[in-house]
Amino acid sequence: MAVNDKIRALRELNNWSQEEMAERMNISKSSYSRLERDESKLDLAKLEKLAAIFKIDVAELITREDKGMVLLIGTNSGGNHTNYYGNTENMTAEIEKLKLSLQHAQEMLAAKEQMLAQKDSEIAALKALSELLQKQG
Repeated sequence: MAVNDKIRALRELNNWSQEEMAERMNISKSSYSRLERDESKLDLAKLEKLAAIFKIDVAELITREDKGMVLLIGTNSGGNHTNYYGNTENMTAEIEKLKLSLQHAQEMLAAKEQMLAQKDSEIAALKALSELLQKQG
């Protein structure tokens, strides 16, 4: 995710408008808009200001996550928010674990269905035997 996309995502996560961000950074709204559209250079001072506003490290802000994906999940309650980061390698491993778990559950379900069918067959045989014994006795 590009830096300008991260800035936009973090702003939206906090439910802040571009005007609010411009005020926090002491720049005009149009200057801030150009930052989000990647039409303006981000110098170190601006990066540090943005990192402070979002309460993250500058390194977190400028690190590209090209090999995976970034999930920004959170709520704005009293200015607190949580970021969850993941990459496709971790997700692939988790998907494989879930597939194995699902396969095991399906095998267990098939075994239970087979046992139920066997039970029904035994019940039918016992009923037939009971009727036969009642006719004889």
